[in-house]
Amino acid sequence: MSNGSGAPHIWILKGAKAGDYAQMRALTHALAWPFEVKQLWFRRFELLLHACPWPNVLGVNLRTSDTMREPWPDLLLTAGRRNELPARWVKQQSNGRTRIVHLGRPWSHPRHFDLVISSRQYGLAASENVIVNRLPLVEPPVSKEGDPWHRQLAGLPKPLTGVLVGGNSGPWVWTQVRCEAFASELNALAARTGGTMVVTSSARTPHRLIACLNERLKHSAAVVHDYAASSSNPYRATLVLADQLVVTADSLSMLSEALASGSVVYLHDPLGGELSWRDTTAWRWRPLVHRLALAVGPHRMRRDPQSLHRELLATGAVRRLGDAGKTELTGSRLHEEDLARAVAAVKALF
Repeated sequence: MSNGSGAPHIWILKGAKAGDYAQMRALTHALAWPFEVKQLWFRRFELLLHACPWPNVLGVNLRTSDTMREPWPDLLLTAGRRNELPARWVKQQSNGRTRIVHLGRPWSHPRHFDLVISSRQYGLAASENVIVNRLPLVEPPVSKEGDPWHRQLAGLPKPLTGVLVGGNSGPWVWTQVRCEAFASELNALAARTGGTMVVTSSARTPHRLIACLNERLKHSAAVVHDYAASSSNPYRATLVLADQLVVTADSLSMLSEALASGSVVYLHDPLGGELSWRDTTAWRWRPLVHRLALAVGPHRMRRDPQSLHRELLATGAVRRLGDAGKTELTGSRLHEEDLARAVAAVKALF
């Protein structure tokens, strides 16, 4: 199964989520072993297969997905629910020789994987085959000078403040009041630091938030990027060039990449810390499911990013946006420790 150089050969099972793929890519590049990417597309009923989670590819659209056949890989990387059962199927087809490393939170029991690399936001406890990092794995940000966004941002007045905006997720719902409060805090930061502010959005960013920032930041922001209306994205260039970064609390992947950039990082939590049942948004679908999952769901299935936020704030790795007037801190390199721990655990499998 291994190649001529003796290094283990890797398959990456790539699904639809960019954050999952980014974690697997970061680990693969750190290992420096040869790899193939297997793009998988799934059928709508895939979720139902997890009611009886035995290894299979029934949920995979085999017509549109990359072919999985011999020679089987030495190591298979997977992340996200959809890839789990196909990954376990590959191991079964290889008569158990393929080792599976799952990144993030597994829906299947961790015993079905050779190694699980999780992070503090999930309810997994460290064990013989589970390591718990602080943050999701990321690669150091890279932006080429040939990128039009790189050229544009590099010419803007300094300091450059990058604002990485996510969207509605779990307990976080962007109401009009929260959008306006966020814009006010960004304007206050811009007034203190000067320079230029660049706002990047994502596929989850609600139109209400984009419209509010476009209106309220017209005097302090050079760019407010609308993901839905643009074919290009300043996200990578912003990570590389920004002197300071503001990240919304809903995305730990964005927070991890911000920390990996080495910039000063500010966290904006539209909830102000915790979601109260007295808050009317707590009774919307996403926040309600999130709260119920934390209360009654299996421990390994729970997700609590705010516990990690509190840890990062307590250690000074990040600072709340509202505290931006205080002494600024240097961006953290926590990702290097996490990545080194993950690489060592994978190599120990061989």
